[in-house]
Amino acid sequence: MSTFAKRERLLLADLLETAGPDAPTLCEGWRTRDLAAHVVVRERRPDAAGGILIKQLASRLDRVQAEFVEKPYEELLQLIRTGPPRFSPFSLKQVDEMSNTVEFYVHTEDVRRAQPAWVPRDLDGVFQDALWSRLERSARLMGRGAPTGLVLRRPDGQTVVAHRGTPVVTATGAPSELLMYASGRQPVAYVTVEGDQEAVTKLQESKQLGL
Repeated sequence: MSTFAKRERLLLADLLETAGPDAPTLCEGWRTRDLAAHVVVRERRPDAAGGILIKQLASRLDRVQAEFVEKPYEELLQLIRTGPPRFSPFSLKQVDEMSNTVEFYVHTEDVRRAQPAWVPRDLDGVFQDALWSRLERSARLMGRGAPTGLVLRRPDGQTVVAHRGTPVVTATGAPSELLMYASGRQPVAYVTVEGDQEAVTKLQESKQLGL
């Protein structure tokens, strides 16, 4: 049975192929080639991928990513499509589903929403619930740098606290859009934001959300 992670992986690869290697993305300073290299390094070079979260390893990550950026674009896309090697934890279906569903969804949107005249995807309820489940687990990590309190709320009233503090800002929307908001893509997230206006503005402009 196909998984969400596998579906989003293939969709991302297709979008990267259609866009070409030099198209813009929502990732600051990255073109599509850079984004493709990031995805490959994350799965295939665990010795460097730790730099995504560990500052002490960031310089090594930068060096390795720069090497992969120089690879033929078609090769990077093929590596994304074929998935991680057997020795990678991501090769385990459960790990892949838990770790890559959000990763590939967000990066797919990084490509889509950087293009003119984009529109939100019509996502089914099962996938929205899957994204919400993952957002509940990662919200505090993603919101740890928020300059205000931050609550994420679904239209049905379910909430998760991404950051404790005052004043509190509440973002309401579909799980897919809340995920984009909490991951630092506030300007392109279809959410309703409520709270003290100064706090709302500060949060909207913050570069501290996300991993």
